[in-house]
Amino acid sequence: MGLSDEQAPGSYRISRTGSSRRFAWANGPQALKPLVFVPRETLWRATRRDDGALAFDANIPEPEPLAVIGVRSCDLAALALQDRHFLHGSYPDPCYASRREKLFLVAVHCSHPAQTCFCASSGDGPRATSGFDIALSELDDGFVAQTGTERGAQVLAALGLPKASAEQLADAEAQLARAAAMQQRALPSRNLQACLFANLEHSRWKDVAQRCLSCGNCTSVCPTCFCHSEAEVPQLDGKRSEHIREWDSCFTQTHSYLHGLTIRPDTRTRYRQWLTHKLGAWHEQYGRSGCVGCGRCISWCPVGIDITEEAAAICGSGK
Repeated sequence: MGLSDEQAPGSYRISRTGSSRRFAWANGPQALKPLVFVPRETLWRATRRDDGALAFDANIPEPEPLAVIGVRSCDLAALALQDRHFLHGSYPDPCYASRREKLFLVAVHCSHPAQTCFCASSGDGPRATSGFDIALSELDDGFVAQTGTERGAQVLAALGLPKASAEQLADAEAQLARAAAMQQRALPSRNLQACLFANLEHSRWKDVAQRCLSCGNCTSVCPTCFCHSEAEVPQLDGKRSEHIREWDSCFTQTHSYLHGLTIRPDTRTRYRQWLTHKLGAWHEQYGRSGCVGCGRCISWCPVGIDITEEAAAICGSGK
């Protein structure tokens, strides 16, 4: 209670406001991604039996039920994209699925966007429209609650809450309108595929590469990025080995390494891969951009690179 966040390119600070509100902040460094697509996990194990044969055992987690309170609309939009990738394809991921089904999500409509937010331009906020069990609008005198699932309805029914007044509902709507109007950043369009693909040799790629550290912070905090690597971790006695999956980034050299050849050998081509895939190629794969306007990549970039600025520079001219 009484805390808020101050975000700017390359900057994230927590400040005290003295307010009685619990959710007067935009977002933290991570969304829901680490709770379902964990940073590192064992997918399966191989064990050498006494007769020399190998036995393979899947490692499907059995997580406890988990309620997440304070989920933002941009995070729900990102989770829907993660679901598209891990659950709704030809080969659903059992590790992801086991964690996903145990989540109970309490969303809070965003009332205090950060300077780096632009979810209104991406169409993903500040109102949470789907994907939640319960959604809350925080007002100065309490909360307006709505249900999104039968599980959420059961929880609210057990609380015996009074019906929201017309004034409270009007205040909640006005608050959302103010939150959208406060956002100053925006992408040039929700579909930049044609523009980005037509400017693969734009001079801006070289310009941003001179500033980018290739640290991968943007992909780590991005709630939709799902690139990963897989590796074998053998035991020293040679009797067992684990096959692990861990987060990777298109900014690493190994991400595009193929049998002696690195396809994207420098920062220019790696940043170009990230932006053209995120804002362009995702439309072919998932029917929308991979950016939900959360602004995390701006805040957590050590040198303050702004994805909206770079997209506008490249798609604003053909130089």
